[in-house]
Amino acid sequence: MTHARFVRLGETGRAAITLSIDGREVRALEGDTLMVAMLGNVSHLRHSEFGGEARSGFCLMGACQDCWVYDERGERLRSCSTIARDGMRLSTTPQEATWPNLA
Repeated sequence: MTHARFVRLGETGRAAITLSIDGREVRALEGDTLMVAMLGNVSHLRHSEFGGEARSGFCLMGACQDCWVYDERGERLRSCSTIARDGMRLSTTPQEATWPNLA
């Protein structure tokens, strides 16, 4: 069972939105950053590519690159500064790289 890292204490009157995290549908509120939306539903944002440790952001201002998540196209998004939108489909792991066949 996955536990939320954040607990919402205020600003509960905003409209609800739905997004998907690794295929799991979750709810957030309009105006939430991805970090708030995600950590209000799961325990971490991603795993470190260098050691596998769970990561949940660090600087909270877009400088440290610790909060990267990925959209359905595989594009990296800084979860601390990207606003969540209804219907977003997010992944906590990057898609596998594919290389063009140059032969």
